[in-house]
Amino acid sequence: MQVVQSPQALREAVAQLRQKGKVAFVPTMGNLHDGHLQLISAALEQADAVVASIFVNPMQFGQGEDFEKYPRTHQQDIDKLTAAGCDLLFLPEVKTIYPVPMEQHTKVEVPGISNILCGESRPGHFVGVATIVCKLFNLVMPDLAVFGEKDFQQLMVIRLMVRDLCMPLDIVGVPIVREVDGLAMSSRNGYLNQAQRASASMLYKQLQHLAEQVKQPGVDFSRLEQQFTDEMNNNGFETDYIAIRRQQDLQHPQSSDNQLVILAAAKLGNTRLIDNLLVNI
Repeated sequence: MQVVQSPQALREAVAQLRQKGKVAFVPTMGNLHDGHLQLISAALEQADAVVASIFVNPMQFGQGEDFEKYPRTHQQDIDKLTAAGCDLLFLPEVKTIYPVPMEQHTKVEVPGISNILCGESRPGHFVGVATIVCKLFNLVMPDLAVFGEKDFQQLMVIRLMVRDLCMPLDIVGVPIVREVDGLAMSSRNGYLNQAQRASASMLYKQLQHLAEQVKQPGVDFSRLEQQFTDEMNNNGFETDYIAIRRQQDLQHPQSSDNQLVILAAAKLGNTRLIDNLLVNI
């Protein structure tokens, strides 16, 4: 696997890969786990060459969040990507991506969807996500890009950005990869202490339980959301939200909607966990 750090070197390397055929792109923030490697595998199934990036993006971190302590494990990540069959890694420095001060930098915003759920509790987060993904797409110019469905709202933000800005690429979502006990794999799981890790799987178990309740005729979704929020909080979580929404736009469902998604975000100690579960009624 080739590793490059400059936009010029990236473009030259991608041009070489294009001679093989279709190019897929997997953007990450590093500290890779099996969920990330599933994205590489999915990319390899649909393209002739795979480009990955590792960049901890300061624009998507709010004040007091974990930008400084977010784990940087570049050598281990390079080894994992190489073993997974990735062809090229883009590993830029912050000054390469943001050569001007952040407040002066052009930003990309996907309105509406960026300000609900995670966007409500993390103001500006999805502007940071959309901006960095747009920049990376412009640098790599892939035929397709692969993202995990664990960040369901993020995936929708990116799909809408690509549609609205007429970007010539396909966005591929890959199902959540889970630990044996059901916890969605995440780089932030490493922040959990032993007791918190033992409790963390409750989030997915609650989503499963809630999914069964959602399928009952005539159920009050708001009551269910509050009931499960209280149960999580009574078991050591600090729940940000548990929300039952429509899959297609994350808006509140109507009685006729039958493709739903249950989304949740909650803290255990200082660690923020997110998860979701698709429900087809």
